[in-house]
Order: sequence, then structure tokens, then C-alpha cells
Amino acid sequence: MFEYNRRSRRGLPPVEPNGANEVNGANGADSTDGTPPAQEIRRSSGQSAMPVSLPSSSSVPPSRQQARSGLNRDDGRSDAYSKIHDQVQRQLLADLNVATADDPAEVRRVLDRLFNEALAQSDLPISRGERSTMFDRLVADIIGLGPLETLMQDQTVTEVMVNGPHMIVVERNGVLEETNLRFKDDAHVLRIIERIVRPLGRRVDESSPMVDARLPDGSRVNVIVPPLSLIGPCISIRKFARHALTADDLVGKEALTTEMVDFLRACVDGALNIVVSGGTSSGKTTFLNMLSSFIPSKERIITIEDAAELQLQQRHVISLEARPANIEGLGAVPIRQLVINSLRMRPDRIVVGECRGPEALDMLQAMNTGHDGSLTTIHSNGPRDTLTRVETMVLMAGVDLPLRAIREQISAAFDLVVHLERLPDGTRRVVKIAEVQGLEGDTIVMQDIFLFVRSGMREGRIEGRFTATGVRPKFVEKLEAAGAKLSPGLFSATNRHSNGW
Repeated sequence: MFEYNRRSRRGLPPVEPNGANEVNGANGADSTDGTPPAQEIRRSSGQSAMPVSLPSSSSVPPSRQQARSGLNRDDGRSDAYSKIHDQVQRQLLADLNVATADDPAEVRRVLDRLFNEALAQSDLPISRGERSTMFDRLVADIIGLGPLETLMQDQTVTEVMVNGPHMIVVERNGVLEETNLRFKDDAHVLRIIERIVRPLGRRVDESSPMVDARLPDGSRVNVIVPPLSLIGPCISIRKFARHALTADDLVGKEALTTEMVDFLRACVDGALNIVVSGGTSSGKTTFLNMLSSFIPSKERIITIEDAAELQLQQRHVISLEARPANIEGLGAVPIRQLVINSLRMRPDRIVVGECRGPEALDMLQAMNTGHDGSLTTIHSNGPRDTLTRVETMVLMAGVDLPLRAIREQISAAFDLVVHLERLPDGTRRVVKIAEVQGLEGDTIVMQDIFLFVRSGMREGRIEGRFTATGVRPKFVEKLEAAGAKLSPGLFSATNRHSNGW
């Protein structure tokens, strides 16, 4: 969010503790309200600050642009900010009581007062814009997410990845970009991690070096720290979409065609069991959310997820979320138990955010015992590989079933596999829609219905077309019996749509 000036920081003298160690007891122990000790944030003369940049000029108001240029001048202002930062940090620990420490509004009010006092004592001549920028930076460093704060506010960023303190990468439009933002050191990253996991009652340390968490806005966070991470603390944040993408949005992004949407809508209305497959960050959850929007509002829907991401708009929705074990290793509730429990909740539809383990067996049992119209996602490299992975996950349940019996269950349960890919240019597309036709011998028979055929690359964008294979699915009669009206030429091999690039 801010740009540290290396040259002006090289000669930074050490800041005297001024009794900071006594604020929270001997040896600078953590305060009773969980606030990090002041000495952890002090900058020493032996540390060089890493450069951090503000957003581009196009996204920064004129006053903020002026403030940014003012703060980056090599005139000692970076040194002055460091002194103000440390002074405010120490005074905050002394002034803030336990009762108000967890109230962001109260903390911000105290910070504003302390900042104004420190600024008056420094006699630093700054403009109103510079003052606003310095204060925002101070708030982000002390009670926010530090350098990540501006990225979390940037609507063009979909994922944020911290690879140790000196490398922060973001994803924009499906493409990874390295930013100029940096943390000061490992301790700085760990303080931000602590702010993320502490409200959830979780901890991250050498005895528990990995954690999955969720930010208040719904964004998913994964953290891994040394000794498992050899490059320092690492954070991966998948930002939660404020507005769920609709079918029209996905058509506008050339993820699929209108005809494919109509076909999938008929499949959901007709209560077919659908699996959405794809690799990491291929858009499976977004697509599952879109498919779920086609479920009739009169039906009772139960969603089951590791971290709640689905945004169903129907009224009769029960959302269940798996729970990890606590610090003592107790109290875990995996997805498999939730799937079993959901069968006792009189569901019309069961939507599992992702099958990745033994819950696959219970999902198959649900689909084969009258719970038609269920939806789920699976990580895989293609429709055929999806079914192979389901076989493997069923075996993980520890049930000694013959392989043929498992394949019979799979072929009877799944009707359709929709496979997505994130292509090299960053676009996400439905590359295959395949029907599961049944079992012949020991082989599950599948038939492609729609394909995305790549034809080349131009100006960094992948060219191609969506096309039907000319094969009419066997379940069309079931869809028509449910009231679906499909175009006679929908499955014709001449039904092709170029992406037009």
C-alpha cells in the first residue's frame, strides 16, 4: 500500500525502547488483549525496508497521488514516519484497554488521536493528502492486513499469494502478476497471520504450522509457516466474490455459449446428477454456483462445503460447513459426516462444494437412493479422469468393494460431467460436457456432447470455437418428460460458435 524508500532508510538509527518492554511485563510478553508487543514492530538500524507501491495512478485520487509523491521524496519523511509509527504503536498499547481492544472503531479513534499528537510533536510539514496517506498506512500496519490491505480492496484482484516476506503475487484476469509490495520480515508476516486466525480461535506456530481459515468477508485463507515452509511464512487468499456471476456473465466472458446454458438449465430442472470438474482455479465453484441458481426455488437445498463460498439466492437453503479440529485435535466434523447427516434433513437437492475424500462414497449412495439433481465438484484433468478419481476416493472410505461394484455405482449415479479449464491466456472455459451413458463390461461409457476446440493463438489470446459433437444424449427423453423444450438443432455438429478473436 505504501512505498518504503530504501535510500532514506539505510541510515535509520535504532529507536530506543523508552520502557516499551514494561508495557506488557518483562521481556515484552504479549499483552492481555492479544495485541503484538511493541518491540516486534520497531525498526532497527540493521534492517532495510522493502519497497512497497501504491495502486496505479489511474486508481488513486489526485490528492492521494500527491501524498504518495510527497511521502516518497528523499527528504527524511520515511524516517519521520517510522518514528511516528513506533511512537503511536507504543502509546496505543499503553492507552488501549482490554474491553475496547477488539473494537475496530474504538482502536481507529485512539489511533487518530495518537497520530495527531505524534504528528504535532514531530513538526513535520505535510499536506492534508500526505497526512491521510500516512494515517491509512499506519492503520493498515497496526490493525489491518499491512501491505495486503490495498490488494484486498482492489476489485480486479481475485487471489493474493505471499511467498515469504519479500514476494507478493496476485491474480488478475486469470494471470499471475508479481507486485512491488513487500513485508518487512518474517515477523511482520506472522503478525498479519495472527490477526487473521486469532478471531477464529485458531493458532499458527511450529506445533501447528498449517491452517485453513476464512476472513470476515468470506475469502478463503491458507497459511503455512516454517519449519514446513522453507522460504518463510506463506499466505494464499482466494477472495470472495461480492456478487455471484450469473449465466449471462459467464456467456459474456466466453466461458460457454447461450445454447450450452439452455442445455445445462434443462439438465438441472430435470434433476440430473452433475459433476463439475477441473483443475485448481479453473472456476469450478463459480460454475457450481451458477448451476445451483437453476434449481427451482420451491425445493429444499442443502449445501455442504469446507469453506462456505456458494451464494444461492433461493430461500429454502440450509448451508453446512465442515469444522476442523481445535487446538487439542478434537471436535473435527468432516464433510463425510455432514453428507450423512444431510440425508436425515429431508433434502430435495444436495450440493457438495467439493468431493475430495471418502465422502465420495456417501455422495454416490445419496445419488443412488432417490436424491436426484445433486451437484458437486471434483479436481481432475478431464471427464474420464473425474470418474477414475471418484473410484480412488471411494476406496479411501475403507470399504472393501470390488472395482466393478464401484463403477456400477458411479455409472448409475452420475449423468453429466462438465469439465472446465483455465487456459494459458488466463481465460476459463467449459472445454467439455460429457454424458455418462452406463457400464459396458468393466468400462464406464462416456460420450462428449459439447466441446471447445482450440484453433490457435492471436495477440496473446487463445482462439477457438464451441461445437456440438452431433450426438443426442440418452437422457433427453427424461428432460422432455420433465417439461424441458430443447431446440431440435441443439446437438447438431453444425452448431458451432467461434469466440471471434
